[in-house]
Amino acid sequence: MTTPTRGTVPRSIWAAPAGKPPLAARMMRATWRRLPAKLHEVGWEPGLEVPAADGSPLITDHYFPRTEGDFPTLLVRSPYGRGLPWSPMYGLLFAEQGFHVVLQSCRGTGGSGGAFDLWRNEADDGLATVSWLREQPWFNGTLGTVGPSYLGYVQWALALDPPPELKAMVVQVGLHDPHALFHAGGALHLETALAVGLGMTYQHRGMRPFLKATLRLQRRLREVTTAKPLRGAYVPALGGEVPWLDEVMTHPDADDPYWRGASRADSAQRLRVPTSLITGWHDVLADQTFEQYERLRAAGCETSLLVGPWTHGSALQQGWPEVFAESLAWLRTHLGSDPGAPRPARVRVHIGGENAWRDLGDWPPAADPVPWFPTAQGHLTRQAPTDRAPLTSFRYDPDDPTPSLGGRLLSRTAGPRDNGALEARDDVLTFTGPPLTEPVDVLGPASARMSISTDTGHADVFTRLCDVDAQGRSVNICDGLGSLRTHGQEPSQITVPMGQTAHRFEAGHRMRWQISAGAHPRYARNPDNGESAVDATTFTPVRVTVHADSALMLAAQDPGRASGPANEA
Repeated sequence: MTTPTRGTVPRSIWAAPAGKPPLAARMMRATWRRLPAKLHEVGWEPGLEVPAADGSPLITDHYFPRTEGDFPTLLVRSPYGRGLPWSPMYGLLFAEQGFHVVLQSCRGTGGSGGAFDLWRNEADDGLATVSWLREQPWFNGTLGTVGPSYLGYVQWALALDPPPELKAMVVQVGLHDPHALFHAGGALHLETALAVGLGMTYQHRGMRPFLKATLRLQRRLREVTTAKPLRGAYVPALGGEVPWLDEVMTHPDADDPYWRGASRADSAQRLRVPTSLITGWHDVLADQTFEQYERLRAAGCETSLLVGPWTHGSALQQGWPEVFAESLAWLRTHLGSDPGAPRPARVRVHIGGENAWRDLGDWPPAADPVPWFPTAQGHLTRQAPTDRAPLTSFRYDPDDPTPSLGGRLLSRTAGPRDNGALEARDDVLTFTGPPLTEPVDVLGPASARMSISTDTGHADVFTRLCDVDAQGRSVNICDGLGSLRTHGQEPSQITVPMGQTAHRFEAGHRMRWQISAGAHPRYARNPDNGESAVDATTFTPVRVTVHADSALMLAAQDPGRASGPANEA
């Protein structure tokens, strides 16, 4: 019997009659359309034990092409278990295309030993897994990583001190900064915190416990999010205490020692591993992806960016054919597995409103921010005001909070929505531009430069850009929230980032600027009296006054200035 060359799938593995992937994974695979044809039958070695950095067993499944040959390896480390949907999406599909796939449960999840501690063990455990790979006869020394959300975080953790075998990364709707996931603009991302707590606690236990817990949280969401105080109110809804969730909710300051070492932003600053980034315009982690892209470009790292019309979840559902094709092409190109020609443009974005894809040389395209100003009559105009006078005001009551609607959430209600009912509320201001005589493209970051005064000295400001069509339907494009303190009747200045977008406002449509003092339960309610949002037991109504020198800042450009062709979706 001959000894296989290192990196070649041993005959004892690929020729074995047993070891088919799980039936549930194969059944889900059969339902997908618009995916590449299968190149190889797939074998499966479940339940391998890989020693973590502290020796705890990390339970690992190995998917491989059931073909004799030399194939690169993909490492996929997950805190969400190794079953559906991860086994078909990553184990089965990529192995069919000619990759070994090592699908591993993070420490303390999915049967792995030790205790799960959000973000703190991923770098060491990733390196320990690579050390184990070096001892496997089928590992040929060429390694890539791929995965979404927290599966992206573990990639950035490994890239902090990348092993020499790491040749390519694909970060899909990925995380690198846990603090920014839970807090932004001084506010707690309450609904996101609860959703992450639910997913981390139950998803690795299997679909039935996860779905049962999801329904329980939905039934009790209002009870949890309106509790006074908010601290600890999640326990009945999540079925028990989640210590790390308590910690992230009660440490709002990014400079708090609690968050030391959490962000892996530094990984991108000196990375030389070719990295593909994928996100959606309504992804809750989109801002982190754009930050990753900016850092990689500044470091001179080879990178690409794909941005689709997706939320965090729909990128892996409706958007999966595009996401998988993009990921596969990048990995094949950089891991030497049947390399093909990557797309020529570094950036591909979906243009909302136009419903088309556009290739660009970089992101964002060159464009000077264009200010749009509100008027007392509710108009939105390019004409700058002549003073800082109070323009209009509204009363916000935290006990009857302005509801959240669509936008960047983890729930199924994320994304673009009809804002008509929201804009009919007394605590929501709208400023609407005239019908456009020609299309206007907004490509890049949006922000609100706000001049605000209040009667309590405390407030949140939620600001949103909408597209109003010829029938009057108002649909959200991008938004953001910031917290501020004011002093007497003198206005305070605040700039609220509203994320990035690529949207065409068609001729006959109107731009609308929406302003309110919250979006609940997306963000925890501001008590508007200086108390902590987590510990407050009393809430104070506030009157918020918008001054004339406020402005909506948009990266607008003429359609003819686009640096690449638009393709109908």
